[in-house]
Amino acid sequence: MKLIVISDIHGSNFYMNKMKDRINEENPEKIILLGDLYYHGPRNPLTQEYAPKEVAKTLNSLKDKIIAVKGNCDAEVDQMISEFKIQENYVTLELNGKTFIFTHGHKYNIDNYPDENFDILVYGHFHTGFIKEKDGKIFVNSGSISLPKENTKNSYLIIDDESIYLKDIEGNVIQKIQYKEIGR
Repeated sequence: MKLIVISDIHGSNFYMNKMKDRINEENPEKIILLGDLYYHGPRNPLTQEYAPKEVAKTLNSLKDKIIAVKGNCDAEVDQMISEFKIQENYVTLELNGKTFIFTHGHKYNIDNYPDENFDILVYGHFHTGFIKEKDGKIFVNSGSISLPKENTKNSYLIIDDESIYLKDIEGNVIQKIQYKEIGR
């Protein structure tokens, strides 16, 4: 199975259109959205081509592939313009014998684990993409496609049956890990 993981769009139609190109190129079975879809939040500037309704149209066109979790900038009203369900805290998936938890990151992250057993925790929120190992687990931050912070790149993730790839908005690999062998 191939997944594409996107976080922190924050209403940027400009970057959502770039991601649509990546989605078409990568052709994933599922698109995992890690929250902060439409609103930019009070601490962030307006994103490039800020147009939440246009982002919603693009995401709705992909609704059959989407699995989404709520971010701290997402509101109940966002569900009204989304033709896909937005889960409250996290989604758990089994891939290649490993338990993945996908969440936004404001509650669960490398410093605050969920109670559920997992091998790999994937989140956004901090707008800084990375792949790290800690305590025998893998922690992956997808970064933000529209508002990267701390001199990181606009980024997203690809997860396939063996590896996790952190990629920039143009599709170039920034970091990679083979998760299949971790913990064996």
